[in-house]
Amino acid sequence: MLLLALDTSAAATVALLRDDVVVGRFGSADTRSHAEVLAPAVQGILADAGVPGADLDGIVAGVGPGPFTGLRAGLVTARTLGFVWDVPLFGVLSLDALAFDAVAGEAVEAGSAFLVGTDARRGEVYWAAYRAAGDALPELLDGPHVGTAASLPKDQPLAGRAASLYPDDLDGLPAFTTSDPDAASLARVARLRLLAGEPLLDTAPLYLRESDAKVPGPRKRATA
Repeated sequence: MLLLALDTSAAATVALLRDDVVVGRFGSADTRSHAEVLAPAVQGILADAGVPGADLDGIVAGVGPGPFTGLRAGLVTARTLGFVWDVPLFGVLSLDALAFDAVAGEAVEAGSAFLVGTDARRGEVYWAAYRAAGDALPELLDGPHVGTAASLPKDQPLAGRAASLYPDDLDGLPAFTTSDPDAASLARVARLRLLAGEPLLDTAPLYLRESDAKVPGPRKRATA
């Protein structure tokens, strides 16, 4: 199974996987240049691997939660490539990638509950609660949500950058306190679900809060 994955819920990240093997990967820590770096990254990864876009078995897109501008850049790119190459498009919750990494890295014990959190800016975090399910994919228990770090459930370890941003409020898993969702892990989650015959999400974005941009109201009439 040949999957191309993109996620821009935090950093911009792209990965090409053949079955469970990462063939190519790109990542940028700049959260303001997603639209500029994604297309060249995809082009370079596919060219280096000698893979035409039409040969892909699917494109996996992280659907968030994430900020408006960055998240839109990744989803629009994924949808455009899927349309042009006529390949299936699959959506995966971006936080699922972090949960997968935490379990695969044995940072949480089987059967235990834990949290995943990323930076939502404005002093808030995007978060969800999971349970490590042994050899299976982590089970989503609650979320995703957006809120302050202090509002998250207590006494549960957290994977993701939110832990390093709010260490006084959150108990971070040591190896994952600065992690953002990674496209390679996103592709692995999608692959396991496809092999198990489980449904995947569409590519509707999860913003979780209203945009700062507002439609202007009607013009005021000038009075004499």
